[in-house]
Amino acid sequence: MGAGSSSLEPLLRALVAEHGITGASLAFVQERRVQPAVAGVKDVRTGDPVRPQTVFDAASLTKPMVAYAALQLVDAGTLQLDEPLSRWTLPIVAGDAAAAAITLRHVLTHTCGLQNLSGKDPLRVYFQPGSRFSYSSVGFTWLQRAMEAATGESLEATMRRLVFDPLGMQSSSLVWQERYVVDVAVPHDAGAPLEKHRPAAANASYSLQTTAADYGAFIVAVLCGDRLEPATWKQWRAPHVMVPLGEIVYLEREPKATEPDIGWALGWGVEPSTGTLFQWGKVPGARAFVMISPGQQSGMVVLTNSNTGLRLMQGLAQVLVPGEHAALRWLADGVTE
Repeated sequence: MGAGSSSLEPLLRALVAEHGITGASLAFVQERRVQPAVAGVKDVRTGDPVRPQTVFDAASLTKPMVAYAALQLVDAGTLQLDEPLSRWTLPIVAGDAAAAAITLRHVLTHTCGLQNLSGKDPLRVYFQPGSRFSYSSVGFTWLQRAMEAATGESLEATMRRLVFDPLGMQSSSLVWQERYVVDVAVPHDAGAPLEKHRPAAANASYSLQTTAADYGAFIVAVLCGDRLEPATWKQWRAPHVMVPLGEIVYLEREPKATEPDIGWALGWGVEPSTGTLFQWGKVPGARAFVMISPGQQSGMVVLTNSNTGLRLMQGLAQVLVPGEHAALRWLADGVTE
């Protein structure tokens, strides 16, 4: 599909109606051009339509963007990929040698050995860092502490300096901005509105507030390698580890097999056969998805205010990032609504 296609918004509207999604904002990127499309409503109580300027929760689509900032810090000599993050901050698990050995590469590739979420169970390192994959949001929150110690500034300030301002992402922040009130998507679960999360502090794992068009500007940077050294840009997109067969979080034992065409790069999922990158996002009442094809020099991001928003993945990718995608099957099986 060309970037000037008039069928982009009808496609999104049809898929939103088919899958019962409350609202969605899409950006399709091709050859540095960002084309927006919107469908549905921001809040079922008001019926106000989603607009291109509407701000959504991006959830874990935060992670690749934080990785981008961290890799710029590597290029600047502030951080190193294979140096323990405990150089900058106390290990996330006190007195644990494995925790003290966790590096930036381990966090970005989800090979740090930490659980995904911090719940009632104490934090622990389940396997030797670097040995295998298990998705860990906790790892990114610890990375944030190390980045803030290394830079001497808040993560929000780092993201504004290295990502938001240089890429012209004027509607993006890891911290809630009161200006968003006039045009924000309210999350919905089973069609009922939830209270909008307003992050008072940045979280490297999930707190990004953004528009699809802003995220599209980031996709352009991904495709072009903007602000990264060529070798770093190459590493950012290359598979460093393969993921367990049919599993996203897999802590307790070594997997019997791995997915043949799903690996993890430095902050991204990647399909090694084509180099296609992906990441999903999930917080209460909101879902998001990004997929980028370096080979096709194109990509798409969709932000939704619905707990069923990932139902849009297949239909959008089929048209906008055509080809066989093992990641879509892996996510459909592994990410619950």
